Amino acid sequence: MGIRIGVAGASGYAGGELLRLIAGHPEFELVAATAHSQAGKPVAAVHPHLTGLDLILTETTADVFADTDLVFLALPHGESGAVAASLPATAKVVDLGADHRLHDAAAWTRYYGGEHAGAWTYGLPELPGQRELIAGSARVAATGCYAVATTLALAPLLHSGLAEPKDVVVVAASGTSGAGKSAKLHLLGSEVMGDLSPYKVGAHQHVPEIKQATGAASLSFTPVLAPMPRGILATVTAKPTNCDITAGVVRAVLAEAYGDEPLVHLLPEGAWPHTAATLGSASAHLQATVDVDSGRIIVVSAIDNLGKGAAAQAVQCANIMFDLPETSGLSVFGVAP
Repeated sequence: MGIRIGVAGASGYAGGELLRLIAGHPEFELVAATAHSQAGKPVAAVHPHLTGLDLILTETTADVFADTDLVFLALPHGESGAVAASLPATAKVVDLGADHRLHDAAAWTRYYGGEHAGAWTYGLPELPGQRELIAGSARVAATGCYAVATTLALAPLLHSGLAEPKDVVVVAASGTSGAGKSAKLHLLGSEVMGDLSPYKVGAHQHVPEIKQATGAASLSFTPVLAPMPRGILATVTAKPTNCDITAGVVRAVLAEAYGDEPLVHLLPEGAWPHTAATLGSASAHLQATVDVDSGRIIVVSAIDNLGKGAAAQAVQCANIMFDLPETSGLSVFGVAP
């Protein structure tokens, strides 16, 4: 018998990706999957690509997860706290929602509203010292999708003293699956195709998370909705602490930070990240340069928002929590074409 896994919120895009990864995991056994409006339906009726996965979605109650070793929470923001509090103390939990990411209760109230559920161990293993904290934790808060793409690009620059923490600018484009599976007028194919549109300009909820994870003091963040189902491409710029910093120096800092990381890849010089290359993978692709006019450092990051930005990141954390090989059940490589 493998490690018994439950998924709360299995009917959404992130939940479906979790089910797919768990079903192919060599050590995980999927024993429970819950939903709200889709409860009572077979998994394949909600996720046709998972035909052959013989499981019925049930209502989300503590009893459903009584015999699980780990529960993934793929619930809307603000709903994980109550469910987590009802789970057995013996079960490990990885929350894909935002409820337990922020240490600052005031920041939670400002960006999300409602009661702050308290902070858990932050689930980004590539941050210095974080892998060891995840390994010793029973409760882990997986990262936000934009936060992964931005933090991986920015954190080494600030930790090394290469960039100023006060003047960080990020523009990031995301596929429509990042907005969830609920029907919304602005996400209809006729509305999205052939269009790029910014949203939550100057007030996106991932800003305090990125600042907390990277040490940035101020952050201007503009998210853009792109006409594609999956993927994030983030362009991160920062003012260097030294006007003599070159692209080679920036690349060397990133290479040192991620040289031994299995899921973060600094691309060869001259090659730039693009979302199609990370599609279906658990990997992040990075490239860096220095702007010839402004002198600002530029790092571009690409991920699959449902992969490294959500489900694959959560599975990576779960692997660490059970002392398994970190990439178990995950694909380092994308799908093409």
